Amino acid sequence: MPTTLPVPIQFQLPEGWLPAAAPEDVAYAAVHPQPDAGFAANITIDGGFPKEDVTLDELAEASADRLRSVAESVVVTHRRELGSADAPALAQRLTFSAVVGDARLDLVQSQIYLILLDTEDPHKRALIRLALTATAAQHDSVLEDFQDFVRTVRPDTGAED
Repeated sequence: MPTTLPVPIQFQLPEGWLPAAAPEDVAYAAVHPQPDAGFAANITIDGGFPKEDVTLDELAEASADRLRSVAESVVVTHRRELGSADAPALAQRLTFSAVVGDARLDLVQSQIYLILLDTEDPHKRALIRLALTATAAQHDSVLEDFQDFVRTVRPDTGAED
């Protein structure tokens, strides 16, 4: 059963991407309609409530460590802070090798970490992690879709647009 997000969000999937069954530790998943080497590029969303003193860098490094437990040759190729004090964010890119089906594939995962602060208590914060995973060969061609998707993610206040 998929996990739930710490706060409701709204977003718009890129054109052509299809909702998919979410793994146990993911709240939402979507796949690209054209697989590469038998692997469908995917976008996943998960999140939680990090401890107050944990930094975005520490959260990103923990994510890389979790990936190292299931994949090989995990390398953090890019990490930088984004956003502002009111809306901190971090982007991270990982390369790794994993067995998918009966083939070993070189994969790339681009991650965006968004911190949403409680407007009434700024010490309360929720984490939303957005990830794009694709083959190394397909990553650059689907990255713009992912960037467009990230720009649509925002808290769902329940108000109509």
